[in-house]
Amino acid sequence: MLIIGNGRMITRDASSPFIENGAVAVDGSVIKCTGTTKEMKERFPDAEFIDAKNGVIMPAFINTHEHIYSAMARGIHINGYNPKGFLDILDGMWWNIDRHLTLEQTRQSARATYLECIKNGVTTVFDHHASYGAITGSLSAIESAAKEMGVRTCLCYEVSDRDGKEKAREAVLENSSFIRHAQKDESDMLAGMMGMHASFTISDETMELCAENKPEGAGYHIHVAEGIEDLHHCLKHYGKRIIDRLMDCNILGPKTLAAHCIYINGHEMELLRETDTMVVHNPESNMGNACGCPPTMEIMRRGVLTGLGTDGYTHDMIESYKTANILHKHHLCDATAAWSEVPQMLFEGNAKIAGRYFKKPLGVLKTGAAADVIVLDYVPFTPMNASNCDGHILFGMTGRSVVTTVCNGKVLMKDRILTGIDEEKACADVREEASRLWKNIND
Repeated sequence: MLIIGNGRMITRDASSPFIENGAVAVDGSVIKCTGTTKEMKERFPDAEFIDAKNGVIMPAFINTHEHIYSAMARGIHINGYNPKGFLDILDGMWWNIDRHLTLEQTRQSARATYLECIKNGVTTVFDHHASYGAITGSLSAIESAAKEMGVRTCLCYEVSDRDGKEKAREAVLENSSFIRHAQKDESDMLAGMMGMHASFTISDETMELCAENKPEGAGYHIHVAEGIEDLHHCLKHYGKRIIDRLMDCNILGPKTLAAHCIYINGHEMELLRETDTMVVHNPESNMGNACGCPPTMEIMRRGVLTGLGTDGYTHDMIESYKTANILHKHHLCDATAAWSEVPQMLFEGNAKIAGRYFKKPLGVLKTGAAADVIVLDYVPFTPMNASNCDGHILFGMTGRSVVTTVCNGKVLMKDRILTGIDEEKACADVREEASRLWKNIND
């Protein structure tokens, strides 16, 4: 037994959303119960106790759209790289990197990403991977890192025709094989999806190949209308908008995750709603790539399940919360915009999305939920309660406010010290492979 207590506890459980001096009791991989610290200590006197020291206790974060393969790009210089737009960024930077990745570099990228996630209180990651230099076995390499770090993860490989039909086929089979493997896993820590890059890099033939090889019970994880070029290509080559094409190819549905959705209209939003397709918003990436601001507020207003991701731009979900809050206020010229919608994406949408791939409830502290808990060293100057806790998170915390991270009942970080892994050695291994990757790219 483990008790995490002596903190202001945000549970995300409607029946008891905030406990002033709260504690959560963990039994194995699940939450046994919640209550006051006094109640939990009296009920379980022999349990190990983690003291939140008057900080904040809350459910760990979920990231519904990551890119592990971008981990070694930080600070990179690529000879001749001088992008003029989004397509240049894709081809000159990201596709260049993924074409050079070895399986070991993919594994080390995953170790770096999951390590950063733990430090920022993220314990569930939906990743969208690409490594056209080494496709087969790449998802298993990421899985090995996830298991080593103790993080829950849903993986897919980015199918694309950009490097030819043979590699596209190999990517499809990598997805199919991994999905079947994940579906046999009983830990509730692993899941798989059929990954796809974007409409403009996937032919009808390859979409059909994905459908033929996608195991029952899994959906697609695909970039949708991230750049205006994607929409223009679809209109020119298929005579229809992107969501309509995906609908015709039977890609949409309750297990499918559509990332970005910047250049979509009201008709397409209705198709997303009618098919119960999930959407994930990635504010920093959209701004950084100058792709535009998606109509996320309208997408949510129409009843589409929407989550929040980072697209690999960061691993700090609070940073994404802050950015999305400002982005939509600025874009709509409305100071009231995004106040409720962004925390709804982060704390409700992400949990519901994860619930379509994992069995135990995530993103909530209640009996029977997964024991994914974080402690932040935030001690407020002003009153804090259920009605204003999101404002405290938005204006008072960052991902690095996290001091303790627990996933599936296992303490992964305590008082900012990683447990069960030699962080210094792990970082040295990542640096070695990053240097090798950079050299290979520029040779």
